[in-house]
Amino acid sequence: MAGEKNIRAFLAIEPPEDILLSVRRLQEALKRDVQGRLAWTRPGSLHITLKFFGDVSADDVRQISQAVQNRLQARWSVNLKIEKLGVFPDARKPRVLWCGTSGDVEKLATLQKQLEADFSLIGFAGQGRTFQAHLTLARIRDPREVSGVDSALTGHATFSAGEFPVRDLILFQSKLTPQGAIYTRLASFPLMI
Repeated sequence: MAGEKNIRAFLAIEPPEDILLSVRRLQEALKRDVQGRLAWTRPGSLHITLKFFGDVSADDVRQISQAVQNRLQARWSVNLKIEKLGVFPDARKPRVLWCGTSGDVEKLATLQKQLEADFSLIGFAGQGRTFQAHLTLARIRDPREVSGVDSALTGHATFSAGEFPVRDLILFQSKLTPQGAIYTRLASFPLMI
């Protein structure tokens, strides 16, 4: 039914396969460098999240899709470079190991902020934190039980997977399973027509 909130959804950018291949190679190197309890992001799950909606209805999906289409009528052009490593929230107590972005990050942040405003008009509040475009490489379960993060950040400081034009934004459905989340494309929204 349209009113049931049974679709776990998020809006994201999926880098092209050549970029993802470089990132997967980096992950393999990091698995040797960083020891402890980490949940590594599976290869098919690497993306740059612009907005996590949580559980939504089919009607919400239609409204979200319309809001994105309306916003992208302005013909956005965004080029990103995937490079460097970092951690959230900080190096003393890392919880997320990530790969960052450069390039048109200010333009992407502007687009994301405008989309947040559009989504708030249809009932989806902002996240209350500054957007930072990144690919999550691993989640750290307990920072006290992890070693090698500092040396990995230093050792891979010059990492670069390359640059790409963002072709579209994708609305994904995320189904949680014991083996991890399974992502299905609900809609794709071209940036450049």
